Amino acid sequence: MNQKILTIGLAGLGRLGRRYAENLARNVPRARLAAVCSPLEEEINWARDTLGVESSYSDYAQMLADPALDAVFLVTPTSLHANQIEQALDAGKHVFCEKPLSLELEACQRTVAHAARYPQLRAMVGFVRHFDASYRDAKAQIEAGVIGKPFMVYSQTADLLDPSGAFVKFAPTSGGLFLDCSVHDVDLARWLLGRPKAIRAYASGTVAVYDELKALGDIDNGVAICEFENGCMAMFHASRTQAHGHDTHTDITGTAGKLSIGRNPRMDRVEIADARGVRSLSTPSFFERFGDAFHAQCLHFVDAVLDSTPFDLTLEDAAEATRIAIALRQSMQTHQPVAL
Repeated sequence: MNQKILTIGLAGLGRLGRRYAENLARNVPRARLAAVCSPLEEEINWARDTLGVESSYSDYAQMLADPALDAVFLVTPTSLHANQIEQALDAGKHVFCEKPLSLELEACQRTVAHAARYPQLRAMVGFVRHFDASYRDAKAQIEAGVIGKPFMVYSQTADLLDPSGAFVKFAPTSGGLFLDCSVHDVDLARWLLGRPKAIRAYASGTVAVYDELKALGDIDNGVAICEFENGCMAMFHASRTQAHGHDTHTDITGTAGKLSIGRNPRMDRVEIADARGVRSLSTPSFFERFGDAFHAQCLHFVDAVLDSTPFDLTLEDAAEATRIAIALRQSMQTHQPVAL
């Protein structure tokens, strides 16, 4: 029997887009990366020469018109996500989009409603930590009752300090620290706590290193609390200034115990003992930490589309994560709690 294959076009070939392209072209057996889209000739050439991609487009609408494509992957600027998802659905394509769904709640809600018009098509926004083996194990432990009833989550996203400040160029279109970074933790908290409804959020932050962020109303370090209607709560920490490396970790406290994921952000199991003491190296970026999860996420999307099985994540989940992250940003800027 011939194996079903999902033929995919990918838009966006920046740093993360190239990682997705490599996974789809080389590591997802039921996928075929048949086309790419980028306005930059250098990126198109890379996909052709490195991955052997057959078709290339500088215009997204032209790629969507390719009848050979079953689905598209969007690894494009966040400001484009909502419209590009809707365009893909209108063109009859399944669609995977890198997080977040949008920086605007109205756009999220519009896209969710738009997708409902196409029940035969599948749309998913990727929150990669759902597909990390350790987080999936923690979720299974919770569902097995190992820690009793979970009621509190602490989760953080802390990036390595970049002395060049290169990310500051991206900051004006990022939506701010909570929307860019903490949205991962918000989504995790809802998932691990059983997707409760948020009722109130409070956040505070500071500029510790990158003074340029002050003019944007943004911060480089922040903390937040979110309360849920069932008595659960979550605490978040986000940072762009960690000295030791990328440090993502999460604690889930229940009535009968606690789970911790990623508390030690070590690169591997090697320990170095020298004149500086005993230490281990830390993961330098999110991709070293979650590389396997990015691969698993691609497998999940392709298999779910081909086999008509449920997604672990819905567009509604993505919209709710954005809604809460926007409230955190508003709270930080107004110094007031925000009712949700």
